[in-house]
Amino acid sequence: MAAVTVPIRDIHGLDAIPWWPPGPGWWLLGVVALAAGAGVWLLLRRHRERPLIPAKWQRDARRRLRSLRKRQSRMSTKEIAGELSELLRRVAMARFDRKTCAGLSGDEWLSWLSSHDPASFDWRRNARVLLDLPYAPPGRAAGERPLFNLLIDATLAWVSASEHPPGAGAQRV
Repeated sequence: MAAVTVPIRDIHGLDAIPWWPPGPGWWLLGVVALAAGAGVWLLLRRHRERPLIPAKWQRDARRRLRSLRKRQSRMSTKEIAGELSELLRRVAMARFDRKTCAGLSGDEWLSWLSSHDPASFDWRRNARVLLDLPYAPPGRAAGERPLFNLLIDATLAWVSASEHPPGAGAQRV
């Protein structure tokens, strides 16, 4: 019998792995990466509009206002009016820039407060005592104590307001 020769063929390697279309695992990884990126973007955008942690000036202002409320029974009404007026001015300059509100005084200051208060508190009517009392004669100040709690509450509400206007700073109060 004659030997049959079968030609031997070379072993062929695997075809190159194509780059496109990717496999299901890569599609899943891409979707997860896009979802994570969108989540981080939304969180950062929300944080810019309404910080997760109050700014240092907000914590400091709240602390000082609560302290003023506790100490007001031991203070003269002139001292209360002076300290509250100063805190209110600092809060306004922290929420807005200094150029906007630092130069305002008198009725112009109270009108500005009324128009920029997110709770629509009527500063023109209720806060007149802050303008007059520090310069009033000693006998006039007796009946103004209940009004100060209202003004402290309105200032606390303004500090805690959720809306942060453009240009709001993170300055120390």
